[in-house]
Amino acid sequence: MNTISKFGLGTVQWGLHYGVANQQGITAPETVTALLCGARHYGIKVLDTASLYGKSEEVLGLNSLEGFKVVTKTPGFTTAHISDLDVNQLNATFRNSLNVLAQQKIYALLIHHAENLLVPGGEKLLSAMMHLKEKGLVEKIGVSVYDSSQLDAVLKKFKPDLVQLPLSVLDQRMLSSGHLELLKNDGIEIHVRSVFLQGLLLMSLCDIPAFFNPVRSLLTRFHAAAHAQGLTVSQAAIGFVKNIPFVDTVLIGLDNMEQFRSCIDDFAIEQNFDAAGLACSDPVFINPSHWQLK
Repeated sequence: MNTISKFGLGTVQWGLHYGVANQQGITAPETVTALLCGARHYGIKVLDTASLYGKSEEVLGLNSLEGFKVVTKTPGFTTAHISDLDVNQLNATFRNSLNVLAQQKIYALLIHHAENLLVPGGEKLLSAMMHLKEKGLVEKIGVSVYDSSQLDAVLKKFKPDLVQLPLSVLDQRMLSSGHLELLKNDGIEIHVRSVFLQGLLLMSLCDIPAFFNPVRSLLTRFHAAAHAQGLTVSQAAIGFVKNIPFVDTVLIGLDNMEQFRSCIDDFAIEQNFDAAGLACSDPVFINPSHWQLK
């Protein structure tokens, strides 16, 4: 099976200083151009960006995006009730995204924060997105979620075309709960993120921040299991996720061409990784929004 076809590029590092293991800061525009050239060469299609990713969309728009499936997201709404002003902001932000991306239309638009759909008035955002789809400005609409309870609440509101969710060796919640199979059986496209947990899974054990001491033994077991199965930690992290049949796209954020070439090699390895016994159920350590690193 050609699993390289599941490789998608996350672009948050191209507009923001992002990631617990990121030592290089924001990716240089010329590096972005090289990464996109490499992606096109290997047939990588999905580019995941967002209006909240700093200048990521603008940097993408400086390049030809022909042949890529661009996925962007709505702004985040902090109000407890979605108003017509929020709908106007969604539409204006989307128009700006098309403008800076230099696109007439894109592949998908996702609600960036699923909770925005669940507050009073959230149906207004959904209606606006459906209208953009009806106008042919987006092919698919969907949502980005953090956990299964959030996903369940969203599914009671509407059937998304595409769901983006976290999945990794440590974060196996959506797999063990059956949600991945449920989505796939319903014909919903699945994009997974946080495969490396912002780089945490790739860090040398001696460099892991003290915040993760309660799960240090689990991370140590992961490194040992990868070695025992003849894999690097990167190969193990990718191998576990890409070989799950329900997954359509594995999103990985890259800073440079060295990382890109390494990931291409890792995706080409057919060997699966047995991650039994490595799942963590504590959201404090598998949801980066809970991390306290400073």
